[in-house]
Parts: sequence; C-alpha cells; structure tokens
Amino acid sequence: QVHLAESGGGLVQPGGSLRLSCATSGSSLDYYAIGWFRQAPGKEREGVAAISGSDGSTQYADSVKGRFTITRDNRIVYLQMISLKPEDTAVYYCAASDDYGIGSHYDYWGQGTQVTVSS
Repeated sequence: QVHLAESGGGLVQPGGSLRLSCATSGSSLDYYAIGWFRQAPGKEREGVAAISGSDGSTQYADSVKGRFTITRDNRIVYLQMISLKPEDTAVYYCAASDDYGIGSHYDYWGQGTQVTVSS
C-alpha cells in the first residue's frame, strides 16, 4: 500500500522560511519520482519541484527557482523554502510518479499541508 503524508506547513512572515516534509511508505516508491505541488484558492494546481528516484535530478518551477530546494533522504522528501512571499500561500501536496518531472502524471498523492505567508 502506498502512502504519502505531508507536514511542516504553517504561518510565516514574508521573507521567512519553512521546511515541508513528505513521508512516504510502500516498497514500490523506492524508485519513484516525488513532486511537490501547490494550489491556492481560485487557482489551478501548480507543479513546484520534483526529484528523480533514480539519480536525484531535480526540477523547479521558474517561480521558485533559487528559493526552494527539494531533497530526498531515504523515505522522506523535503521542500526547503526560503524568502517566502505572500504569493507562495497555498496548500502544498507531495505526490509520487514513475515518470520524473513536474509536468508528469502523478499516481499517488498526500493530503496536503497549508502554507500561509502573511504579516
């Protein structure tokens, strides 16, 4: 059984930092790519970052390059976010795919964690 669970969201001031975690379980996920996505109210879901399950390659949306970093440590995938902006406010989801890339089809999804950037 495949399971993904996000944590680490919260309220942060503009310019602040947060680290999101995605705990994964299920043996078939060992070589899956993991992606982070976000969806703000009234907006479409956006791919933010992805990390390959085979060689650790990473990919980022232009809107977060230089500010977000995705890493993988065994069964946990992290999204380190710095210099946060109000427009980063959204529900953040992690997801798993057998096809690497933020534009790929993702088969398994977590329940999401809220990130709010506000003063």
